Parts: sequence; C-alpha cells; structure tokens
Amino acid sequence: MAVRTPDPDPDERGESSLPADPLRGVPGGGATNPAWLSDVELTEARRRLPMLYVEAVPVRTDGLGAVTQVGILLRATPVGEMTRTIVSGRVRYGETIRDALFRHVENDLGPMAFPLLPASPTPFTVAEYFPIPGVSPFHDDRQHAVSLAFVVPVTGTCEPRQDALEVTWLDPAEAASDALAAEMEGGRGTLIRLALASVGALR
Repeated sequence: MAVRTPDPDPDERGESSLPADPLRGVPGGGATNPAWLSDVELTEARRRLPMLYVEAVPVRTDGLGAVTQVGILLRATPVGEMTRTIVSGRVRYGETIRDALFRHVENDLGPMAFPLLPASPTPFTVAEYFPIPGVSPFHDDRQHAVSLAFVVPVTGTCEPRQDALEVTWLDPAEAASDALAAEMEGGRGTLIRLALASVGALR
C-alpha cells in the first residue's frame, strides 16, 4: 500500500511558528521559506531526488520509562481508502530534525500532545522508501524517500488534526501484530516492530 504523507503549506500556522529563514534579508529571500516547493516543483523534485522525512512512533510510558502503549493513526487516502499509519512528514529547508519532529507530532496529534524530545534526537533506524516494490520493506509509489524514524513519548492529550482522523492506543503486542501490519501503509508495520525492539518492548 502506498505512503500518503501530507505536505501542508508552510504558511498554514502563521509565520511565527516557522523556523527562522536563513535567507531572510538576502535579495530574493522572503517572509516564507524560499526553498518550499510548489506542487509542480515537488513532483519534479521527487522524480530526481531522494526526499528527507522524519517519522515518529508515539508511545505512552510508565513511571520506569517502559512502553505501555503505541499510538497508531487512522487516515483517509486521497482515493478514499482508510489506512493506518504513524506521524510522518518532510523536513523543511533550514529546519532542524528536532524541530521537524516537534512540528509533525503537533500537526498530527495536536498542540496538547506534549512530546518528550531530547536535545539531540537519535533515530532508532533509517527507513528507505522506494517507488519500486520489493527493493526494501518500505514502499512509496510517489518517490524515493529517506526517513529518520524515532520513538517519541507523549504525555499530553492527543487530538488528531489535518487528515489524521483518530489515534488508537494499542499495547505493544497488538501494535506488533500481523493483523495491524496488514493495515499499515507503506510497510510501516515493519517500522513499528523495529521501534518496539529498539526500546525492549517487543516480546
């Protein structure tokens, strides 16, 4: 099943929420990120370049830091299919990995999710999505994407936004099940299992 990660417009939340534009004040620089691509430019770039993404597996933990629940999103694809996925999105020009993670968690889970992000997040794996099925466990029919994947504890109230319809909290065994993997887009069931293994929650 193909990945359908949203690519929201950078102005959707106002200029104050954007990372500082490194070209502000430079001739040709503007109030918004000058490297943001139009739909046509993005399509052309996807045909020629790997795209950089971050992905977050949201989790709830107990008092000792052990994972007790995994948050799985329900999304509707552009063709009306319902699919399960995780927090995911592109890294903007001039944006740090940490800022990109925070932005996408907030975009998908709401501003009250309160993700716990270290000063220097370290991915548990690097997932390579290819438009040709079978090259890797991960598939995206639009592009070649390289994704840095993180386990992100959240402590607040999650209220899905944008095209995320709901978030379902599953225990680690349910999240790692074959039944859920069959509903996950782009091979992300494998990513869930790798995430749980990285934190010692896969039994």
